[in-house]
Amino acid sequence: MPKIKLPTKTPHIDMTPMVDLFALLLTFFMLTTTFRPQEPAPVDTPFSVSETPSPDANIMTVVLSADNRVFFNLDNGPDTILHFRPKVLAEMGKRYNIVFTDAELRKFEKYGASFGVNIKDMQKFLAATDSKEREVLEKGIPIDSVDNQMALWVLFARQVNPAVKCLIKGDNNVEYPLVKKVLDILQDKNVNRFSLITSLEVVEVVDAKK
Repeated sequence: MPKIKLPTKTPHIDMTPMVDLFALLLTFFMLTTTFRPQEPAPVDTPFSVSETPSPDANIMTVVLSADNRVFFNLDNGPDTILHFRPKVLAEMGKRYNIVFTDAELRKFEKYGASFGVNIKDMQKFLAATDSKEREVLEKGIPIDSVDNQMALWVLFARQVNPAVKCLIKGDNNVEYPLVKKVLDILQDKNVNRFSLITSLEVVEVVDAKK
């Protein structure tokens, strides 16, 4: 007695829902992603073989440019609702008797790049609508003994966010006295541990069997 063969059917997969989901996710990321702002001064960092990644949050960064200007940056912490950046700016304003408006504090919070502005010019810096106007004001944060604003930025950043960690990003051509001055400022504010931002050096792997 012959066996009864059931008709075979080719399975059909409907990809329409997956395509719709992909388009939805792509649109979401395009609308919510913020581009990393351009740094005010190009920095050619030295090379190293360390592959330790930089932390994503709770960081303050001291940037030393090739023309010996000092810049500073800090983030909002692991959650943007903490508003660490405007709080630090408000503390700097209290120290120099400068009252920053809520709009200025919000603008400073959204400005993600490093800044090298004298605190007395910060309101002009935040009001500038053109990058060239801001560039004129970025002469570097004062670090002299008469008006050591960098020390105050570090102090208030640590007071507002005790978990903040320090990163130093320096150009290859930075002069040693400037580096020593910055390190002295950090040690004076009890910042004895910090990380250096470097570029990953290409290491050639040699086959021992050859």
